[in-house]
Amino acid sequence: MFVNNNTQPGSTLTPAQIARVRHQAEELEGVFLNTLTKELFSSIKTDASVMGGGFGEETWRSMQSEQLAATMAQNGGLGIAEQLLPDLLAMQEAANNQNILPGAYK
Repeated sequence: MFVNNNTQPGSTLTPAQIARVRHQAEELEGVFLNTLTKELFSSIKTDASVMGGGFGEETWRSMQSEQLAATMAQNGGLGIAEQLLPDLLAMQEAANNQNILPGAYK
């Protein structure tokens, strides 16, 4: 997880904006990791005697991959959020200064 809360001197970003952008970066990494873990779990072949099989197992595996991905992203994941954060913060800074990016946090 990217833990540097300091922005450059003269920054227009508020701590709330920084927190939101950081959260979005972690969520994006979580989506990627969720896709990755779902693909990994789909390669595991089970039968009725081992895990029960069927719809219940598919649902459980889906929930498991979502929680695993979210936990991994919140704890640093693969570093995707950390790599994206400076660029996302720069975009937010530009939005604050120009007020032109839709969806920018104020």
